[in-house]
Amino acid sequence: MKVGNQAPKETKEIRALPVKIEVRQSGEEEEKRTISGSIKYNTESAEMRDWWGDTFVEEIAAGAFDESLKTRGVVGLWSHDTAKVLGSTKSGTLRLESTEKELRFELDLPNTTVGNDAWEMIKRGDVDGVSFGMRVTKDKWSQVDRDGKKIYKRSILDAELYEISPVAFPAYPANEVSVRSLDEYREQQKRASNEYKKRKLTIELELM
Repeated sequence: MKVGNQAPKETKEIRALPVKIEVRQSGEEEEKRTISGSIKYNTESAEMRDWWGDTFVEEIAAGAFDESLKTRGVVGLWSHDTAKVLGSTKSGTLRLESTEKELRFELDLPNTTVGNDAWEMIKRGDVDGVSFGMRVTKDKWSQVDRDGKKIYKRSILDAELYEISPVAFPAYPANEVSVRSLDEYREQQKRASNEYKKRKLTIELELM
């Protein structure tokens, strides 16, 4: 832990993924423009770095959003801007379906300046990623081997989903991700290591 610094308070976490966005246009009397895609479950992210500088990968467990989808409304935003709403589950213009493999979404774009701009940029391929905002309520940490080194792995077991946003830069953040539960996991490992050393020393002294 860095002396004299504190990690930022953990609230909503933002993740961006390279997702193939599908576009569909239909309707004669009233034009309907729909984009769709999915967030894959049990798929490891690219390597990230937390606020303290530790490298980790992350995956979302199947069903992690299921409880949240039963009770919480989710909005579709343009690049996380709350002033640029594209749709919502409340109105039915954003539809979410969780399966064993993925969380699939369909978003009907509005006939507004923001909606029209989003449609044109997605259709042209300028915007080809999806970012989502969540608050993790339950996770599990472990360590895995990657290229001869051990890194942390975070499995998100339960999370509240707030938003889904088409974004221009679909990549996991490379640094300064605030994840307090990783700090707690490290402390647990340290305590377990210290307990092991104490027990080992006690046994050695008894055998002398």
